[in-house]
Amino acid sequence: MATKLLLLFAICRLITIVGLTLNPTDLFQFGIHGQLSTDAHDIKSASVDFGKLTHSEPLAVLHPSSTSDVAKLLRLAYESTHGFVVSARGHGHSINGQSQTNNNGVVVQMTGLGKTTVVVNENMMYVDVWGGELWIDVLKSTLRYGLAPKSWTDYLYLSVGGTLSNAGISGQAFNHGPQISNVHEMDVVTGRGDILTCSMDHNQELFHSVLGGLGQFGIITRARIALEPSPQMVRWIRVLYSNFSAFTHDQEYLISLHDRPQSQKFDYIEGFVIVDEGLINNWRSSFFSPNNPVKITSLGAGGNVLYCLEITKNYHKGADPEAVDQEVEALLKKLNYIPASMFTTDLPYVDFLDRVHTAELKLRSKGLWEVPHPWLNLFVPKSRIHDFDKGVFKGILGNKTSGPILIYPMNKNKWDDRSSVVTPNEDVFYLVALLRSALDNGEETLTLKHLSDENRKILNFCKESKIEVKQYLPHYTTQKEWMDHYGDKWSQISRRKLEFDPRHILATGQRIFEPSFGSDPRSSW
Repeated sequence: MATKLLLLFAICRLITIVGLTLNPTDLFQFGIHGQLSTDAHDIKSASVDFGKLTHSEPLAVLHPSSTSDVAKLLRLAYESTHGFVVSARGHGHSINGQSQTNNNGVVVQMTGLGKTTVVVNENMMYVDVWGGELWIDVLKSTLRYGLAPKSWTDYLYLSVGGTLSNAGISGQAFNHGPQISNVHEMDVVTGRGDILTCSMDHNQELFHSVLGGLGQFGIITRARIALEPSPQMVRWIRVLYSNFSAFTHDQEYLISLHDRPQSQKFDYIEGFVIVDEGLINNWRSSFFSPNNPVKITSLGAGGNVLYCLEITKNYHKGADPEAVDQEVEALLKKLNYIPASMFTTDLPYVDFLDRVHTAELKLRSKGLWEVPHPWLNLFVPKSRIHDFDKGVFKGILGNKTSGPILIYPMNKNKWDDRSSVVTPNEDVFYLVALLRSALDNGEETLTLKHLSDENRKILNFCKESKIEVKQYLPHYTTQKEWMDHYGDKWSQISRRKLEFDPRHILATGQRIFEPSFGSDPRSSW
């Protein structure tokens, strides 16, 4: 495969230099029939994603065997007069076609490299990982050494390169920051086809550009991830609130303890909104016993909305049970949740981290996983979270939500502003994630149209109320919208694009920059 790609690259470079035009369909005239695929299954897989909201078939799919394969493809795209676009795809968990290309593009399928791509350095407390590796496999590899990454996403069947291109957040972010704050070094293939190693000390601009860069500046082929000693067990706790002010006060208090010793803080802090009584007892809330279902009305909530605080305390199997209990009780006694609403369980650390996969298997068995997912993820400034609650949780949303609604705060000082991510300009901001599934079961409020309309109403409400939210996993259809999204960072984003992907080859499914084919790439050499 490598020999064929090298030959193809040499031929196409010669064609470009003498001024001829290379059509992407000519790729297949040079004997690339193995890992550069037009197989119907490959094309179909690359044409859809988890969102199932868009469909776009690429010209071909590359299954790379190394960073070099990725570089040769991108160099070919960059030097071709005709040009074609390239998008990296991990586990395909994007929502709005961000990893797709049109029929003049190639999707690089980064997962399934077919060889060991996780190398742990237990002395230096880091792991080197192929960009297409799934986090679940990173976890399994590092646990053999009694180590684990510090920061996670709720779902582990995502690729390393995919989450680092967005941010990667979960309940540990208040303490360790997002996953992009826990990267030492990366190998990146730029839109020019150059392979560059970057870090905080070397090729800094590329390093900060790629982290949270939505795939615009390069394809991550290796990441060096920080590790810590792994706990063995987790005390998983949920408590309920009917008062939003008490709920947010307690969440904000708990994340303010981030600089305390481990014994004086929780290790994970999330929460979710319950506007549908059934959601207490299913999907994300499967934690509660089905033999003892919880009812909103039985809790004396005094309203139709409940808020659940979800927290954990990590420990080792040999830990003194009384000491664990005392640490938990010391923290809980300062909280103002509904009395008698506490639910708790102890389980292995890996089972807690992989909890969403357990729910996935249940949904797959019922045919409820492969459905449209019109998800909406927002960063909401702390100063406006109560307005958001009144207008959205107690306003726009009805009593049928078709999926969990997460809400939890994070500390901005755990995020590096030099990355390409944009967050609200406040010390504390909230993630609000409406992770809903569209169902065709006869209920109008669960249809894709209804949920999509609600998403638009929520965004319009924020705009009209001047709540300066920022989309996480953003989706826009015009450059003007992207300029508004990036705000003061837009000039920096544009400059970085010009430097690392001047022909706008990469990740065109994001719809941030239009491909600039037709110009001679040698003019920027």
